[in-house]
Amino acid sequence: MAQPLSADQFLSVLKSSGVRVVTHGSWRTHNRDHKGPWGPVHGVMVHHTGPYATEAGMVDFCRTGYPDLPGPLCHGVVDRAGTVHLVGYGRTNHAGAGDGDVLAAVIAEKPLPPDNEADTDGNRHFYGFECINTGGGQKWTDAQLKATHAVSAALCRAHGRSERSVIAHKEWQPGRPDPAGIDMADFRTGRSSPLVTAMGKRLVAGGCGRYRSGPSPRWTDADRCSYAAWQRKLGYSGADADGIPGPTSWAKLHVPQP
Repeated sequence: MAQPLSADQFLSVLKSSGVRVVTHGSWRTHNRDHKGPWGPVHGVMVHHTGPYATEAGMVDFCRTGYPDLPGPLCHGVVDRAGTVHLVGYGRTNHAGAGDGDVLAAVIAEKPLPPDNEADTDGNRHFYGFECINTGGGQKWTDAQLKATHAVSAALCRAHGRSERSVIAHKEWQPGRPDPAGIDMADFRTGRSSPLVTAMGKRLVAGGCGRYRSGPSPRWTDADRCSYAAWQRKLGYSGADADGIPGPTSWAKLHVPQP
C-alpha cells in the first residue's frame, strides 16, 4: 500500500465488499491530519472497543473521543450486527506508537516479529476498525467477524496486497490485548468457523469442491480454489473469480447457518 484512497474511494471499496455501511456527520473531513501526516498507508489494523453501555453510544464515542484522546478513534466501527459505521477519514487516533519492525514486516508481507518497541507512528500508516466487543470474553458474532474480514480483504485487494497487510492492535503496540479472543492467523486466512465447513459442503454438492480432504472449519487454499470454481460456474472470470466470497455469489450458494 502507499497512497491512501480518497474518502469516496474508501466508501466505494467498503460497499463493494457486501457489508452495510452507515456514515456519520462530516466523516470525510473528520480527522487528526493537523497533528501529522496521513500516509503512506501499509495495512489495516483491527481493534476491539472495550466495555460499552450501548452500541450507538460506542459509535459516537469513537467519533468524538475524549479530552486526552480526541476523535476520531478509527475510520470505521463494526457493530455486532455487521454494519460498518464510518466516523472519520484521514489520520485518526487508533494505532498509536508501535513497533517499527512490525511495520517493516507488514510492508514486506513477511511473518510478524514480536512487538517489543513503541518507536513508530501507526496512526499515519494504517486504516483502523474498532469492533464493538467488551474484550472480556464476550462472544464475537459471525456477522461482525464476517464484516470485519470482508472490509479488510477489500482494502487489501484495492491496494494489491495480501492478507499479511492485516494486523491486530495487539501485534503492533506492546501490552495491548485487542482484539481479544481472535486468532489473527485464522482471521487473516478467513478464520476457523463451522460456516466455512458449511460453505465447503455446498461447494462439493454444487460440483465445485477441490478438496483432497475436508472441508474443514479452517479456511485453506482448497476453499479458495473451490469457491473460485463456483464463481466460474456462475460466469465470473479473471479477478472476479478470485475465490473470495462476494455478496452475489454467496447468496446463490445458499449456505445454511451452522
